[in-house]
Amino acid sequence: MELGKILLLSVILSMMFVATKSIEFTEEDLASEERLWDLYERWRSHHTVSSDLDEKQKRFNVFKANVRYIHKVNKMDRPYKLKLNRFGDMTNFEFRSAYSSKINHHRMFRGPRAVTGFMYEKAENLPTSIDWRKNGAVTPIKDQGKCGSCWAFSTVVGVEGINMIKTGQLVSLSEQELVDCEKDNEGCNGGLMENAYEFIKKEGGITTERLYPYSAKDENCDSSKMNAPVVMIDGHENVPENDENALMKAVAHQPVSVAIDASGSDLQFYSEGVFTGDCGRELDHGVAIVGYGTTLDGTKYWTVKNSWGTGWGETGYIRMQRGVEANEGLCGIAMMASYPIKNSADNPKHATYKDEL
Repeated sequence: MELGKILLLSVILSMMFVATKSIEFTEEDLASEERLWDLYERWRSHHTVSSDLDEKQKRFNVFKANVRYIHKVNKMDRPYKLKLNRFGDMTNFEFRSAYSSKINHHRMFRGPRAVTGFMYEKAENLPTSIDWRKNGAVTPIKDQGKCGSCWAFSTVVGVEGINMIKTGQLVSLSEQELVDCEKDNEGCNGGLMENAYEFIKKEGGITTERLYPYSAKDENCDSSKMNAPVVMIDGHENVPENDENALMKAVAHQPVSVAIDASGSDLQFYSEGVFTGDCGRELDHGVAIVGYGTTLDGTKYWTVKNSWGTGWGETGYIRMQRGVEANEGLCGIAMMASYPIKNSADNPKHATYKDEL
């Protein structure tokens, strides 16, 4: 029995490795159409793609343009690098359509953000760096799939983090509950993190990933699962807009949900380093800041947890430049930050963590 479990685990791990592996290439791979086809076949062997011949030719044309773009950027003197990941044969438009959340669109329809307090306004003597992963307040990287549910993943990072800080227990919570049941947002068609925080407060908590697993699609709300919450919060606060100093005060105390403009090709293929690249302020993606720090050469950065799987970025994370001249922060990271409030270690009485850790 135990041997069977070990073998099954080995198969799963090997499948995960194949699914997240990026393909390395050199300038020689770009030297001819034939070499590019070989590279494309090598890339296809690690990813689930269409076998239709006409579609394959179209995808190859997209792939070829992306490879050349990645190569061009990596030759520049930038503090970050790109790589050929699973998005290699997607146009930037397709990428944005599949993985963005239209946060600005939802903000416009819902009106101005609510005015809340900011409990960390007078915080002083902040640590020069913090990493909530090392403090045990961050669950492993997750993958939203082709569903614009990043707002749910961003929200859950905040709740998982503050729950661990208050209770000492790290529990993976359910994004799918928010996708299916939180009707102020629109599931895979996007939403706002602050709406999700208020939903969790109103419903008396949120259940676990294990009880209500993620499916990467809109489904009917399962009320029986929703009625078994294990972590509750007392509400949320919005960080003052366009203020990276205020954002730093909040992150020094807990993981924080933020929205960014993730539409650029550099973010699509980001691999490593401190991202300083081209991006606007049209917020379209929810992520979470789980730390901050400074590189040896003095570049300040935010540590950001994404929901595009471990094959993207620094095993699922991106370091984004902190303290830029623009008040909104790089890619608008300081424009729409929020975090959950949890005043005590109390959680629903029936909650058990034994099977969730």
